[in-house]
Amino acid sequence: MNSLINYLSCGALWLGLAAKAPDLLRHRHDPYLRAICAVLALAGLCFLLGAPPTVGAVNGLSGVSNLAAPLTYAAITGYCAASQVLVVHLRGGPRVGRTARRWKLAYTGVVLGIAVAFALGEAPAERLTDFDTYYAKTPYLAEMIVLYLVAHLTAVTVTTVSALHWARQVRGALRAGLVLLGTGALCGAGYSVAKLVAVGARWSGLDWPVLGTAVSPAAAGLGALLTVVGVLVPLVAPRVAEWRRAGREYARLEPLERALDDLLVRRALRLPRPRLASPATLLMWRRTSIHNALSHLDAYVDRDLYERTRAGALAATGDAELAGARAWAAVVTDAVRHEARRREAAGNAAGRTVGSGRVVVPEAGAGRPLGPPPDPAALARIADALASPVPVPTASSVPGGKEPVPSRTEPVPGGGTEPVPGDDTNPVASGAEPVPYERSGPA
Repeated sequence: MNSLINYLSCGALWLGLAAKAPDLLRHRHDPYLRAICAVLALAGLCFLLGAPPTVGAVNGLSGVSNLAAPLTYAAITGYCAASQVLVVHLRGGPRVGRTARRWKLAYTGVVLGIAVAFALGEAPAERLTDFDTYYAKTPYLAEMIVLYLVAHLTAVTVTTVSALHWARQVRGALRAGLVLLGTGALCGAGYSVAKLVAVGARWSGLDWPVLGTAVSPAAAGLGALLTVVGVLVPLVAPRVAEWRRAGREYARLEPLERALDDLLVRRALRLPRPRLASPATLLMWRRTSIHNALSHLDAYVDRDLYERTRAGALAATGDAELAGARAWAAVVTDAVRHEARRREAAGNAAGRTVGSGRVVVPEAGAGRPLGPPPDPAALARIADALASPVPVPTASSVPGGKEPVPSRTEPVPGGGTEPVPGDDTNPVASGAEPVPYERSGPA
């Protein structure tokens, strides 16, 4: 069970390290990022070296009995130093560099003390799980054990107090991350406290190995999980918030894209939908499709309808943005219908005549764009207007206007059909003079 806890904790910590590695490569001189990555890397190494199978492998490969013990203690000490450096950078201030160097020097001294004590001590019997309590009374080895445990307890205590104190001064994701980091460090303190109690019991003639073999690994594993989450929350939260915002905007634009769907399909204006894309990419894809459709509808825009609708909505609501959105919604709906009618009539013109040899074909509108295309915020308001229970005005429902039925008539001698400019049908050529376009409705 101890091995499973160790390897799972190591995996969780190194997964967090993998998530931060790209940022570290881009900003390798950032001391804060380096401290975070050092904490994650060394904490994972502590759990890896402390697993009984790893302990046996290190001892067997090196040929030195219990060599895994000082290596694990050195990794724990390095983790303590990285934690203190991280706390120093979190605090900030004018003497960050000097304070960080002092912590590094102090824990470097602890590592040297561990190496010297192990070299002077005698540990002939290999212990995979209970080295601390088994050699708690052995000269030099006892000092080595107490040295690394006190160094670890000092580091996690400072981290806990600093993180929880700062968490009271901030808000949002940073506060959540600091609370988790402080709680994880507090759980980590349970590791060194349990070990120290077990060692003290050994000095008193008692034997409480369960504290060192079961309680301390569980406390360390929980602390590692909370620590990695606490480090990652402030880094991941802004990205998650951006994805949520993009997802809401994507869903909000759905009524507008649905109104343009027939045109997008017929004219092949919609780009292929990206696969396994982030919400931000999907939002860009939907906006691009909408802008493609609006650009195609420029030739069918009824500017008079826009002005009348906007004036009426502005008088009713007093909100210029809402009035503009309702006017855009009316124009888009009208232009889509106009384009569809012209397309249908142009398709029928190649095969039939109306009346006495004259073809009636809706024309392509005045072609007066309303200005720059709507920005992202305006697109969202237009979509809201289309989704609103308030009906979108049409040309016939706006005061001063009537449903436009733009048309052109052309003589077709002999029952033939005249080519329609801009159409992709294959009409029969005719030598008749084309009659100019005639558009009904207000000029």
